[in-house]
Amino acid sequence: MAKINSERISEESISGSKREDIGEKALGEFEPWESWETQLCLWSIGIGMTALVVLGILVNQFLLS
Repeated sequence: MAKINSERISEESISGSKREDIGEKALGEFEPWESWETQLCLWSIGIGMTALVVLGILVNQFLLS
């Protein structure tokens, strides 16, 4: 266990920052969503929920009866 902790500390001291900081630097600033991207997500969720309801009804009628 002590060996693992010493390796972790040495990795942080070599790189000069923690892994979380590296990820934030790589991502940079977030881009705002376009309106069409929001609509695409909403439509996809709506279609998926509708498909689940329809398939649930079909399974109930044909497989569980």
